[in-house]
Amino acid sequence: TAMDGYRGFLGLLVSALLVGFLSVIFTLIWVLHYRGGLGWDGTELEFNWHPVLMVTGFIFIQGIAIIVYRLPWTWKCSKFLMKSIHAGLNTVAAILVIISLVAVFENRNARNIPHLYSLHGWVGLTAVILYFLQLLLGFFIFLLPWAPLSLRAVFMPIHVYSGLLIFGTVIVTTLMGVTEKLFFVLKNPAYSTFPPEGVFTNTLGLLILVFGALIFWIVTRPQWKRPKEPNSTFLQTNGGTTEGVEGSMATNSGNNMDKSDSELNNEVAARKRNLALEEAGQRSTM
Repeated sequence: TAMDGYRGFLGLLVSALLVGFLSVIFTLIWVLHYRGGLGWDGTELEFNWHPVLMVTGFIFIQGIAIIVYRLPWTWKCSKFLMKSIHAGLNTVAAILVIISLVAVFENRNARNIPHLYSLHGWVGLTAVILYFLQLLLGFFIFLLPWAPLSLRAVFMPIHVYSGLLIFGTVIVTTLMGVTEKLFFVLKNPAYSTFPPEGVFTNTLGLLILVFGALIFWIVTRPQWKRPKEPNSTFLQTNGGTTEGVEGSMATNSGNNMDKSDSELNNEVAARKRNLALEEAGQRSTM
């Protein structure tokens, strides 16, 4: 049944939320205790917003957005509501990413440091561009009712794969950035001598890695997929083969798509009319 493994899912979900929350807390402790705090004056205090907002938005919030469809207690909610929550979480993450990029670029300009010369910068900028492209395409194709089902069916596996690819890339980029920062700032004592800041920040990196592993495990388990909506609409070609089905594409891609929102609204309205007719019939009989 759809609820098989519910306890296992709940345990993994709680573990993922706990590890993700600890990652954010560890990042705050790192910049507040070891790096001097937060500010917005072009100094290193402004740069410190970069890791805080990236870990909070690009990793923690994006991870939650990825698994929001897997929550069993939301399976009775309308698909449009879940789409809106998914898009909303990713939009919040995108806003935090923009602020973090402004912070790091202003800091680099104030200190006359070149931009984007490291592998961390290259991979990070690539991930940001892909993320915003993914967000825009997802908004126009899946959230708004304009796109035909055939287009949604074609784009669905690409959307799922690119989302996981971006999330994994963000984790790798963050680990590169943390290591790069420690090499720059830990001179005396050196990073290689296991100073407290190095050990603490390495632990932060492990927490981020574990969080990503838990999110990937939850989202790739077929038994925890959102069940397909009943009476899914199928688009048939002249030859009788399926051209585009939101419900069936979800089985292959890991993100179930229901029938269009207009069809759902019509179905709800029809049920309400039937209930009203039944109640009227019962009153007339009495």
